Amino acid sequence: MQHFQAHLHDEAGTCALGASLARALAPGLTIYLHGDLGAGKTALTRALLHAAGYEGTVKSPTYTLSEPYRVQLGGRAVNVIHFDLYRMGSPEEFLDAGFREDFNGDNICIVEWPEKADTVLPPPDLNLFLSVAGDGRDVELQATTALGNSCLERLHFAPNL
Repeated sequence: MQHFQAHLHDEAGTCALGASLARALAPGLTIYLHGDLGAGKTALTRALLHAAGYEGTVKSPTYTLSEPYRVQLGGRAVNVIHFDLYRMGSPEEFLDAGFREDFNGDNICIVEWPEKADTVLPPPDLNLFLSVAGDGRDVELQATTALGNSCLERLHFAPNL
């Protein structure tokens, strides 16, 4: 399976990775975002959505748990659903909210704090790990499925060295 690691020197690097990832997306993709508070998960998602063509405000779904966005990928309208499960009290809340139905072959689901629903959450195609490293961030992407593998094969990103 494909694997990618880089050091992002600043928030611009995080945004550039989000933009590069937007160009590699495919319907049905599930991405788990891992990292501490302030690691850049929402900033990366915001950059990804804007690069995918979403022109409105991208807000963190910290209180709503999920925010859907409609973008065009290869001439096809696709929903990108951004989940933030940080405030979720139990995995059952995920099921009760009906979120599992969003994980299908049509939507792209990006999940912050997936460990809050790990017993009921569908498995990821990509795991993306962000960690603070000095003034920047270290990032690691791991494909876990063929769909995640093809996404990383399409990813063209070269961080500023």
